[in-house]
Amino acid sequence: MSTDAQDRYALSFTSGGLLAREADVVASVYLRERDWVAVRRIVTEGNLLQARTSSSSVRVTRETVQRISVLDDAELELLVESSLTERCHLMWVAACRRYELIGDFAEEVLRERFLLLTPTLSIDDFDRFLTGKSLWHPELDELKATTRIRLRQNLFRMLYEAGLCSEDGAIVPAVLSERIVERLAARTPSDIRFLPTDLQTEASAR
Repeated sequence: MSTDAQDRYALSFTSGGLLAREADVVASVYLRERDWVAVRRIVTEGNLLQARTSSSSVRVTRETVQRISVLDDAELELLVESSLTERCHLMWVAACRRYELIGDFAEEVLRERFLLLTPTLSIDDFDRFLTGKSLWHPELDELKATTRIRLRQNLFRMLYEAGLCSEDGAIVPAVLSERIVERLAARTPSDIRFLPTDLQTEASAR
């Protein structure tokens, strides 16, 4: 939990969902170029993400790059050769790494409710979470009501697209492949903490 009021949450995840399809395209270009600047240029100039307008191409490419750049090269290689389920799990973890607010929600609400056998998520759960975090993050109090709604909608959209929550708010246990578990558990603390699973993380095992 962040206690420094100056350590502001990044709050730019107001649209786009999980970006699993986009990540597959962008990661493939990166593994060839090994240069994020070149990747953004190639993807936008070629409209590889099939955006309707040049501005949306730039926006979606930028957001996708920001998320997958938190994955290391081994994780990116796994992402492009993974199944859709594995890719979605990796992209959920990438969102949690990129956005501390999402990571905190995943660990403190999603996983905690799953482990406590309270297997549902609601709008109220997210709103209570934001209210609690605003004690340390006053920038949350500055959000417009419409922005809070967009953040909440996109977070729940990511959860649904990642296969971690149903449309009616039921938490869906994450069934992780062995190679995903190996990659996520290699970090300290283990990034398994972001997922609704009873697999132990290094942090909880201590």
